Amino acid sequence: MSPLNIKKGSTSHSAYDLRDPNAEVIEQHTLAVLVDNESGVLARVIGLFSGRGYNIESLTVAEVDHEGHRSRITIVTRGTPQVIEQIKAQLARMVPVHDVHDLTVEGPAVQRELALIKVAGKGDARIEALRLAEIFRANVVDSTLESFVFEMTGTPEKIDAFADLMRPLGLREVARTGVAALARGA
Repeated sequence: MSPLNIKKGSTSHSAYDLRDPNAEVIEQHTLAVLVDNESGVLARVIGLFSGRGYNIESLTVAEVDHEGHRSRITIVTRGTPQVIEQIKAQLARMVPVHDVHDLTVEGPAVQRELALIKVAGKGDARIEALRLAEIFRANVVDSTLESFVFEMTGTPEKIDAFADLMRPLGLREVARTGVAALARGA
């Protein structure tokens, strides 16, 4: 053994890598849950997460079947593979839940989010904000002499990148819808 106790053939490439090699990887998953559209269902789903200490990174809910009174809840969460399986199993056992799909593992999916981004600035900062908005295909939905409100649809990563670029130009406020996702194909 070397003086740093690094085993030959170890996947660690640095003596400073202090990660536990036996620790499970934390993964992000997008879950689509079809539920009855009735009072208290969303609170029960959220209660399942909060009661067990699971975090919800994004949450969207809307009625998708008016005649059948069903809503679709799209949840983005993080956890170990074991925790994700536990979440899916517990959701599936809830009475108002009809279907649970893990869009992350079931195949390709399309994910989009809508954001409204307010940027205040004058002069060159204002011109640069408009230039970047054009590159990112963000639409100006409100404009005053002091600010813009941009509307942007895209992946959460695209919205994060746009907001990061707007920060030094006068980013004031961001409102996001959360992820909406559908599996690709039939």
